[in-house]
Amino acid sequence: MGFSKEQLLSRLQELQIDYSQYEHPVVLTVEAQAKYVGNLGGGLSKNLFLKDKKNRFYIVSALADTKVDLKVLSARLGLGKGGLRMAPEEALGEVLQVPLGCVTPFALVNESARHVSLLLDHGYKGQENCFFHPLSNDMSISLNVSGLDKFLKSIGRDPTYVDLEANPSIGKDLPPDLATLVPTGSTVYPDPSEKTTSLKCSKSTSNITPTTISAKTLKPSYNPQNAKDKLVKSENPSASITNVESYVEAILDKTSALLIKEITEETIKEHGGQLGTVVSNIIRSRLCSELNSTTMTFRNTAYTEGFHAGRHSNSRQTC
Repeated sequence: MGFSKEQLLSRLQELQIDYSQYEHPVVLTVEAQAKYVGNLGGGLSKNLFLKDKKNRFYIVSALADTKVDLKVLSARLGLGKGGLRMAPEEALGEVLQVPLGCVTPFALVNESARHVSLLLDHGYKGQENCFFHPLSNDMSISLNVSGLDKFLKSIGRDPTYVDLEANPSIGKDLPPDLATLVPTGSTVYPDPSEKTTSLKCSKSTSNITPTTISAKTLKPSYNPQNAKDKLVKSENPSASITNVESYVEAILDKTSALLIKEITEETIKEHGGQLGTVVSNIIRSRLCSELNSTTMTFRNTAYTEGFHAGRHSNSRQTC
């Protein structure tokens, strides 16, 4: 079992690292976090958990407004332009031992993350303080770069700050400038997300009866623009995702918006009686991974809030 928020804060106190802590509702995005601590001064951080094709993992920790191009970063690491991708959600628990929305440099305190490489935004050095979640996204702590460095060195990490927006030339006489940051040891961890997605998304639709759809069918019972607007809003998850009705509505909005987009006069003429099967396949292939991600977000957020609610309930009972 990984470090808890309380254990991490105790470690910071033992190291005599100055920090300020701010409790708030569970947040899953930087935008949501900004509502509670954005006006306190200091840099908000975004933290990406990435992996390469050899199952080597990376945390990229950057200021919220720093532009991180994964293709460029991958090339700078010597992995080719397509060598980096977002790590599967299962790895959060297996490698970092934190729930969704809680990735920060502090997760490296866990022994299971010993082979994870850390790239820090050099922009942090220009901030008086920076905000991070202390292994739990119902709190943010603020500390300076010296405090962060002291913590990292205490767990055997040499802090490395990188200009994440740089795009240096790479060639025969110009080797990748960040190649030394590729982990020397890989984490033995299968990528079940690819297999699971493949199995779930490749279900045959041969049993679907072809449906003839006329142009009249294109008249929706509501404004497509409204569905599009709702779809955009639903891409920014927050603690409210634990509301089941809102969650289901978001799924229906996504499906409806894609359905309206795909059924046009052209597709009707092109596919005729097979249009139902064609559109079904398109919706399945385009929404499968996104809905998997949304569902996992729902599950983890509900779990996190349920955990804290249960803990508060227990503490009231013991008082």
